[in-house]
Amino acid sequence: MIAASIDLGAHRKDEYLQAARIALDPEGAHISLDLTAGIAVADIVLTEIDRDRTGTISAEEAGAYAEVVRRDIALDLDGRPLVVDLIDSRFPSIESMRTGEGAISLELSAVIPALPAGAHHLRYRNTHRADIGAYLANVLAPGNPRVAIAAQKRDVDQRQLVVDYVLSGDSSTIAASRFLPDVVGALLMCAAVWWRQRSRPGDARS
Repeated sequence: MIAASIDLGAHRKDEYLQAARIALDPEGAHISLDLTAGIAVADIVLTEIDRDRTGTISAEEAGAYAEVVRRDIALDLDGRPLVVDLIDSRFPSIESMRTGEGAISLELSAVIPALPAGAHHLRYRNTHRADIGAYLANVLAPGNPRVAIAAQKRDVDQRQLVVDYVLSGDSSTIAASRFLPDVVGALLMCAAVWWRQRSRPGDARS
């Protein structure tokens, strides 16, 4: 595994831990983001989520907050921005958040356009609640053999992660490249036989 383990229980009480795991394949990037508020900052986060102060998180409030976080997540590939979509969100109870145990879990994804084989660079950046945020970011070992992770580069606070990776050609391209020399060789052989037969004495007609 390339990704380092993330201990969500080890965050400080005055921090809002935001831990991202990034799965990368040739067609897209998927982000699993867990946000856990320490007990000293839990009420700050809850004030932003529970807008009507009912003591519960409604579906509308959860969706609105998830959208706020989504807008604070940026992905770009080789310097070109990608559109990040919210796929799913799960919110704990307010009580568990106040004890520093409940984590908000978001699933986000971005489509990667067709790329040529070779070296590429994916940049992840999280700017959500920088005043109280603590950040972790790791890329997971690729499940697709076409993707090979070369390096992970983080800034000091891990709000930004740059993943250097190498993309190999797809299976059809690889198969075609292996098959092409055989085809060319067969054609050359046929041409040589045809030329020898054409050049034999007595073949010419008067």
